[in-house]
Amino acid sequence: MSATPAAQPAVLAVPDRNRIILLLALAGFASACAARVSDPLLPQLARDFSTTTGQAAQAVTLFAVAYGIFQFFFGPMGDRYGKYRTITVATLLCAIGNIAVLLSPTLNMMLGARLITGAAAAGIIPLSMAWIGDNVEYEARQATLARFITGNIIGMAGGQFIGGLFADTLGWRWAFGFLAVLNLVVGALMWTRKVPAPAATSGRTEFLRPMRDVFSQGWARVVLLTVFLEGALVFGVLAMVPAYVQTRFALTPTAAGAIGGIFALGGLAYVAVARRLVQSLGEAGLVSAGGLVLALACVTYAVGPVWAWSLLAGVLCGFGYYLLHATLQTQATQMVPARRGTAVSLFACCLFLGQSAGVSAAATVVDRIGPAWLFWPVAVAVPLLGLGFAWALRRRKQASGTAQA
Repeated sequence: MSATPAAQPAVLAVPDRNRIILLLALAGFASACAARVSDPLLPQLARDFSTTTGQAAQAVTLFAVAYGIFQFFFGPMGDRYGKYRTITVATLLCAIGNIAVLLSPTLNMMLGARLITGAAAAGIIPLSMAWIGDNVEYEARQATLARFITGNIIGMAGGQFIGGLFADTLGWRWAFGFLAVLNLVVGALMWTRKVPAPAATSGRTEFLRPMRDVFSQGWARVVLLTVFLEGALVFGVLAMVPAYVQTRFALTPTAAGAIGGIFALGGLAYVAVARRLVQSLGEAGLVSAGGLVLALACVTYAVGPVWAWSLLAGVLCGFGYYLLHATLQTQATQMVPARRGTAVSLFACCLFLGQSAGVSAAATVVDRIGPAWLFWPVAVAVPLLGLGFAWALRRRKQASGTAQA
């Protein structure tokens, strides 16, 4: 007998719910650090393992591929056994993966360990979003998700800074040792926190049926395609920014990692004004503006005559990305409410598979013609993506209004 969708968790008091969201944000911080820590390390990895920067970029690509593919596993597992419980186990597994990277003697073993870490990290941020979707009413959900993603934003910046800092001091391996300790601490805190969870359903866990339920919805397909393209365009560029500024402006890994991480300031600026922006622009306005701001960021990266211009570009990139992505996240939590864990995991799968495709394409460009050529195609494509999704949002709302009338 196939497993049925998990029952809704027990209603939590707001203070308890907020404490749990804080723990989830800490786990998201650790996961986001792991995703971005290798970005400023690519020149060092290439040198230490006697390979090219493009080949070293597999440390980014393989993490993203595993993260995407293992959504097919974690989504149904979270729906069946409880999202919080699954997130806790995934956080502890991330520690094991980072220890394996620390101890890897060869490039292939390091890449395999990054694959393991990406697979474990797949069970953290998407299921956290789904847990919020289960426990926070829709009207307050976008603002709550904005607070939750603060941990993710800081983690993306922290990962790049940590990578650069350790590369300049103790060595790049100890960046992964630091992340292993971080995951162990956060996982232990989560383990000691008791959270109501649905009882495990009888019978085997059904993996394909929940995914069929999601893909059968036309709107879900639109959201998933959009986030795939977003991941490819934005993160193909973002992963190469530290290597770009190291090469163009002769900066140290620490400085390059800090410049890459300045993306977070733009994300935090979005969080600070998210509620007002949603009220004034609406969801369609947010995604249109996001595409335009991202285009401006890419142009600034490309034409800025000194490294300081990359700071401005990073802030614009972070702000524009979250204008677009936060709306996609909110839509993902509501695509198929009965299969929310699977739906949000598929959303993350598409985002990270898009990232892996984008980073792979960007690495080819860097190896063959140089990183400066990355920015112009994205500056053209990403506004079209934002405007296209805004049009789809308006059309959906018009259709919904007509149906209700």
